[in-house]
Amino acid sequence: MQPAADLSPSAQTAICEALNQAVAETAVTTMLAQNFHWNVTGMAFGPLHDLFQEIYEDHFTAQDDLAERIKALDGHAEGVLSAMVARSKVSEHDGHADDKTMVAAMQAAQETLAATLGAAGALASEHEDTLTEDLCIARGQVHEKFAWMLRAHLR
Repeated sequence: MQPAADLSPSAQTAICEALNQAVAETAVTTMLAQNFHWNVTGMAFGPLHDLFQEIYEDHFTAQDDLAERIKALDGHAEGVLSAMVARSKVSEHDGHADDKTMVAAMQAAQETLAATLGAAGALASEHEDTLTEDLCIARGQVHEKFAWMLRAHLR
């Protein structure tokens, strides 16, 4: 294990960049989940309304955890929404969709987040930053679980 303060400046920069990508995608997915929570209709309204709320509440906290790790690495946690939307691989949605379309979009967002965090964790591992790697693994597992739960709604 290498303490954050002992990482090379280039390692800190690369890891912070990967974490900022995760923050951006988490922020966009947070709003996506809240939008779907507000606008979902149909026979599965109750469970989906609750699931979307569980997702956005989880993700709101996750944004802070990821940003605080960036700060521990002496990086700058990007907080401009327009920049997050521009950088995110998760797209916004206007909320005008049926429940299956919402679920599929949220499943894709969760899979994107899991992949982004997997890559960030692998980068952290390369630099022996086990604390960042652990955070990325834990968050990736959460996103894979949400993806599984969403996939189950589509079967």
